[in-house]
Amino acid sequence: MKVVSIEAQTREPNGKKGTKALRASGRIPAVVYGGDSVAHISVTAKSVKELVYTPDFKLAEIKADSESSKCILKDITFHPVTDEIVHIDFLRLIDGVPIKVDLPVKFRGDSPGVKLGGKLISQLRKVTVKTTPEKLVNELVVDVSNLELGDSVRVREIDVNDGVTLMVDGATPVGLVEIPRALRSASAAADKEGGEEAAEEVAE
Repeated sequence: MKVVSIEAQTREPNGKKGTKALRASGRIPAVVYGGDSVAHISVTAKSVKELVYTPDFKLAEIKADSESSKCILKDITFHPVTDEIVHIDFLRLIDGVPIKVDLPVKFRGDSPGVKLGGKLISQLRKVTVKTTPEKLVNELVVDVSNLELGDSVRVREIDVNDGVTLMVDGATPVGLVEIPRALRSASAAADKEGGEEAAEEVAE
């Protein structure tokens, strides 16, 4: 499991004035909740960069006042104009307690359709799953080695371990082998030619 270590500082939950001053000092207000406690902390934009600006799923190990919590990024608020991070919510992971997370989907295998000139198009980059922290994985994998031109693979075909439940409709497409325009044109031309030959044979 990929983990980003974040050094945090504890803070007092002192309202808008306090959080404004905190942001002015270059830090981001955040909270860690889960279990029977809530911790008010602050972090730097640099320390959360690898966690926020990535398509990968990663855990956060937050260290503050000699205590460490393994967390997931639950919610993040950006400034509507500058896109700077203004607040982060972290959910503390507790063994045995189910959580819902969005995991990236990766393709595995060589598609025959791609070998013939098709293009594998991702239609669903992330899928929501329900699991417990000890069963958590970095990504979901779907096999595309049987996909021909025009074929698609769906959520129900994603490989999942025991204890991981997919929370998306199984019929939802994940990937599609798109038929290139050149191949479609060639196929249409061949069909037309075949139709004309058949018509000539009938006429004779």
